[in-house]
Amino acid sequence: MKIAIIGAGAAGCFAAIHLKRYMPEADITVYEAGKKALAKVAVTGGGRCNLTNSFRQVRSLDSVYPRGARLMKRLLREFSHEDAYQWFEDEGVRLTTQSDECVFPISQDAMEIVHTLLRLMKQLKVRLALQYRMDALKQTEQGFELHFSNQEKRMAEQVLVTVGGIPRLSGLRMFQDIGLPIADPIPSLFSFCIDNQDLKELMGTVVEPVGVALTGTKLKATGALLITHWGVSGPAVLKLSSYAARLLADSDYHATLSINWFGEENEAEVIEQLTVLAIQHPQKQLQSVYPTRFNSRLWTFLLQECQLKPEMRWAELGKKSFNRMAARLTNHLMTITAKYKWKEEFVTCGGIALSAINPSTLESKQLPGLFFAGEILDVDAITGGFNLQAAWTMAHMAAKSMYEKKVNSTQN
Repeated sequence: MKIAIIGAGAAGCFAAIHLKRYMPEADITVYEAGKKALAKVAVTGGGRCNLTNSFRQVRSLDSVYPRGARLMKRLLREFSHEDAYQWFEDEGVRLTTQSDECVFPISQDAMEIVHTLLRLMKQLKVRLALQYRMDALKQTEQGFELHFSNQEKRMAEQVLVTVGGIPRLSGLRMFQDIGLPIADPIPSLFSFCIDNQDLKELMGTVVEPVGVALTGTKLKATGALLITHWGVSGPAVLKLSSYAARLLADSDYHATLSINWFGEENEAEVIEQLTVLAIQHPQKQLQSVYPTRFNSRLWTFLLQECQLKPEMRWAELGKKSFNRMAARLTNHLMTITAKYKWKEEFVTCGGIALSAINPSTLESKQLPGLFFAGEILDVDAITGGFNLQAAWTMAHMAAKSMYEKKVNSTQN
């Protein structure tokens, strides 16, 4: 049996290994448009590869999978984060779970994951064809005819598409041509440009935890915030960008950002903290005594944003000043003028619409024998290992479904 896997990323390589173990006799080829397999895995997590998450801090899947949570809930019952953890350890990759619940190889080297997957593919005799970009797919009586940009054609009885996120609608044209519904692709996981020079001069400053939200919506996130030379980034901002990906795209990336510099604490709690500082240091200047979460430069910037003179003494602050300070520190409004474009969009929202597939098998409803897994589907997650977990989970499910389809056809 000939099986074609389109895309040698995390989902494609993982699925190929599972398929070959299910069907040792199958002729499996993984076609990759680029010059290297697993190129994205090699650089994910800052080159350390955050390959999954413990899920211990996940209250609901909606909070980590803004799109595709219902599908992931179903599929994770078949292949969970615990299964992924065990699978890699069984293959010789020792893992560690950090305090933030992110799972990395103990080596802190993404290439260990790359080499493990490629080694297994080679051992199992899975073919890897690099620089094969598929530009058309046709169903025939024998299965599928694959057309590549180098003018070659290949046949396969079953096809699994795992090409990852496609950032432009034009890249999905071949799937539109065969009648599959498409969710418009747009960036997810990006940082915000803010036109405030005083803020930008604080680049490199990190505050944690910080609460961020988009005014006029219920969308919010909490985590570390990083001030950059273009605006703000860090886990809190990246999470919010994921939740608000479509809303921000629709507004051409113009919106009002609310920052709570004290995380999830409210005005009353912040006033209480500031009052303690005033009582303990009444004759000290505002700029010289401040909450430990800030450094002096950021605190001075925030005082100016609160319209308070840094050289004032704490004893000189009246009730109105305390209230104004707490209000600004828990709801600091800044204007988002754009998303940062420096190749930071590692994840794409959109792709093949989930209505196009059977959620139990990941097989196309319209074209039997055609399967999808990974980011090519309209499934994406926040940072923290959840996107790679989706890749492992969907790859496992697709491989199992393709095997079961072959078994059932043989029996019939």
